Amino acid sequence: MKSERLYIIGGGLSGTEAAWQAAQRGVRVVLYEMRPVKTTPAHKSDHLAELVCSNSLRANEVYTAAGLLKEEMRLAGSLIMEAADRFKLPAGGALAVDRELFASYITEVVERHPLIEVKRTEVTSVPEGYSIIATGPLTSEKFAEHLKGMLSGEYLYFYDAIAPIVDAESIDYSKVFRASRYGKGGDDYINCPMSKEEYERFYNALIEADQVQAREFEDEKVFEGCMPIEVMARRGRDTLRFGPMKPVGLIDPRTGKQPYAVVQLRVEDISETAYNIVGFQTRLRWPEQKRVFRLIPGLERAEFLRYGSIHRNTFINGPMFLNRDLSLKGYPKTYMAGQITGVEGYIESTAM
Repeated sequence: MKSERLYIIGGGLSGTEAAWQAAQRGVRVVLYEMRPVKTTPAHKSDHLAELVCSNSLRANEVYTAAGLLKEEMRLAGSLIMEAADRFKLPAGGALAVDRELFASYITEVVERHPLIEVKRTEVTSVPEGYSIIATGPLTSEKFAEHLKGMLSGEYLYFYDAIAPIVDAESIDYSKVFRASRYGKGGDDYINCPMSKEEYERFYNALIEADQVQAREFEDEKVFEGCMPIEVMARRGRDTLRFGPMKPVGLIDPRTGKQPYAVVQLRVEDISETAYNIVGFQTRLRWPEQKRVFRLIPGLERAEFLRYGSIHRNTFINGPMFLNRDLSLKGYPKTYMAGQITGVEGYIESTAM
């Protein structure tokens, strides 16, 4: 294998990790990434391993499943974990990163590796020889059609949403308090407490707000683990209070009591100039996001650096089309990796 080149299609988390691991073992790698030649609805830069959704890699404690997987990846020499640990941010028991520094570092390390050649071009068919398809959920239309031909049938999809980011200077700090849930990690989150009346007003505005609709010929399938907050809200009046707005483990120091509901803000960058609204993935239209989310105490004058958005994610039916070693059935030299295999989560996709 070391005498052959390994072709990897896709420079996301799984593609860059696969390229790094192979190159570290003496394999020559050609890594294809279509950005900036062709971009996607969710990417904002041409960096490799860009985090397009949350900046959180979930739990970091080794006694959790996600934390144990991270530790195993560290022991395996994971580039993604090295970058995450290098650019981590305060986030309680979770591992959150400065997404710009994280992706910039990975891009620099991969591009300067003597055994990795990065080609910035859209791939529309699988190259001859050994290859890894790591195109992720935002696979280009041309390559998705080629892949569908290889699969002799339909691939699958769902709609995924992204949460908004607000300018730190636009937050009214007199109405919020800093704390981590159950005191884990110190004062890592900004918490926007709500009374019952404030929650009711916010809830009513949210479920009545105008939202982006799916195209007529597509079903509105959303991913349960990253559900738009307005979709979640329609499942019940108190659903949000047991989900992203749950107040348990948080005490408002001004009242000494647990609020009726809480919206949490998590820092986006090392300089603390921006915060994302935790769990507020949304497909509301942009003017509606400004109107509704400014009802949150402390965000009445919030300036949005990034609005929430929705995009289509593509993946394959892994049990139907993949062998146990993740090679594509009928194509012994072609392997699949990352989220396109049907796995979910940054770290899980990297490890796949």
